Amino acid sequence: MGHSRSMRRARYATLTGIASLALAAAGLAGVAGPAAAQDIPGVASSTGNEFNPWSPQQGHPYRHGAVQGLQQHENYKKWLAAKNQAAATGQQTLSYGGGVDGIGVQSGHSKVYLVFYGTQWGTQTTDANGNAKFSNDSAGAAGATQQMFKGIGTNGETWSADLTQWCDGPNVAAGAVSCPSNANFIPYQSGGVLSGVWYDNSAASPAQASGHQLGVEAVNAAAHFGNTTAASNRDAYYIILSPHGTNPDDYQNPTTGYCAWHDWNGDTTLTGGAASSPYGDIAFSNQPYNIDQGTNCGVGFVNSPGTLDGYTMTLGHEWQEMMSDQNPAGGWTNHVSGSSYNGQENSDECAWIRPGSTGGAANISFGSYGTFAEQASWSNDTNSCAISHAILNHGNTVTVTNPGSQSGTVGTAASLQISASDSATGQTLTYSATGLPAGLSINSSTGLISGTPTASGTSSVTVTATDTTSATGSTSFTWTESTSGGGGNAITNGGFETGNTTGWTTTGTATAPAGAAHTGSYGLQLGSTSPTADSTAAQTFTAPTGSSKLSFWSKNTCPDTLTYDWATATLKDNTTNTTTTVLAKTCSAAGAWTNTTATVTPGHSYTLTLVNHDDNYAGDATYTSYDDVTVS
Repeated sequence: MGHSRSMRRARYATLTGIASLALAAAGLAGVAGPAAAQDIPGVASSTGNEFNPWSPQQGHPYRHGAVQGLQQHENYKKWLAAKNQAAATGQQTLSYGGGVDGIGVQSGHSKVYLVFYGTQWGTQTTDANGNAKFSNDSAGAAGATQQMFKGIGTNGETWSADLTQWCDGPNVAAGAVSCPSNANFIPYQSGGVLSGVWYDNSAASPAQASGHQLGVEAVNAAAHFGNTTAASNRDAYYIILSPHGTNPDDYQNPTTGYCAWHDWNGDTTLTGGAASSPYGDIAFSNQPYNIDQGTNCGVGFVNSPGTLDGYTMTLGHEWQEMMSDQNPAGGWTNHVSGSSYNGQENSDECAWIRPGSTGGAANISFGSYGTFAEQASWSNDTNSCAISHAILNHGNTVTVTNPGSQSGTVGTAASLQISASDSATGQTLTYSATGLPAGLSINSSTGLISGTPTASGTSSVTVTATDTTSATGSTSFTWTESTSGGGGNAITNGGFETGNTTGWTTTGTATAPAGAAHTGSYGLQLGSTSPTADSTAAQTFTAPTGSSKLSFWSKNTCPDTLTYDWATATLKDNTTNTTTTVLAKTCSAAGAWTNTTATVTPGHSYTLTLVNHDDNYAGDATYTSYDDVTVS
């Protein structure tokens, strides 16, 4: 969508000598406000329209929130000092830009889509965390990126909580420096923000992609992920990750280089022009493989050797700026006339502050997802660069209905729907539970507790519901499971909650990633997103007294036809030496979970074999998830 107004992209300045990030802090990154020369970062108002030659926005006003390289950043500050334009204390306050197309911030739960752009990423496989992994990514940037965005809003992290002060909506006036109580606030991003990963290996990434080409790739990604309406893209963000050895938008330029920037498709100042979108406004960022720039883009900035420090810092920098200024510069930017921060966004003002200093970069723990180097962002409400901030709930109340005491029998499937309400409208609730009987889990999106209990006893269960502003409510009740007739689950690790295939004999590609779970945290995956041959998992067991049924769940992802690829399962009764196909050959592009059951005779020995067959043909890899294997 082309707009006549001149919009500017936020970029992450490079680090060549701490100068770049400081440059971003001094006004290079994130342009906001009118497009007049005196309002563009790098222009010193007291020197007329003379433009700072070290600004990454010189000739590129779309580079919003551009993170300068350290060396460029230092040179930028020296130029300002020579012109008597050093940053003025107290001039970092951000104000609201009035919105572009009615959009100021992402006031819902952010949906982050990662686009690995071009065949130069190499061969795709799957890592131990179930993430996409690439042969030409020796630094492991792809896996770290996926883990980081999965981890945002988990482990009680408060690095992202400063975003909860920013807002948009019809009740927020242009020029406002704080939000009224009836504004649309950015919610705390509970439970992670990663929504999809796409390896676009349809062609090589350009050696030096233009801003327009990056915008087109973002629009293509929206189509790929099925976000084909303006509503579905309102809270979406597409990160275009260029591969090692490429130079998108000339980010390696020794004078006007940078480490990353963000923008939206309708920015008419993009090199090559705006990128047309039939799907509404598309927020995206340009994430070069800036590890290639070494210390200039933050390698070793927080840790030693810190290979990924700058990479995760720039990812976090641009995401925070997109959240608070989705269509630059309609959100929150610096409009203070004469300030060297003029035009910068929240993360620009705090870029490249050394660890240990006030507002300095630091390692942020996202619990089981890992620990990543991040930088602080500016907060109006504390008048400081905040690496940590209180989560602002804005008065919401969440109420969880108590379901009363529960009881059941070991080996018999259970199901309980938890209900909750929120005093605020438009909120999405995320559910969690502690103390559930072994074998049961709660669906974080729907609140449904389900599974097959595997142990007897009485448990004290607490269910908590959390809305998108981080307001919570909880309730507690008892759950008693008893045995009946000696039955119970004879399968070892049937829920794969060990995160591995312990108890199973496997061939081919067999893993237990989080993405394969039907219930709980993990499930079995046979095959992968890359072509393979046959993959199997088998286990021999004896049906216990009182049992009569084998049950398991499967989800087949098969872009080919049944002639070539399929999922299947067999059950051999070793006592009678008979074999039954319990899951007929299946090839399903829909990838929906289905339940399979089979009759067992107590005392008989059985071997269950789960199979994924892929014809090893490039372009249509088939894989199958299995979970919740029980005998009852």
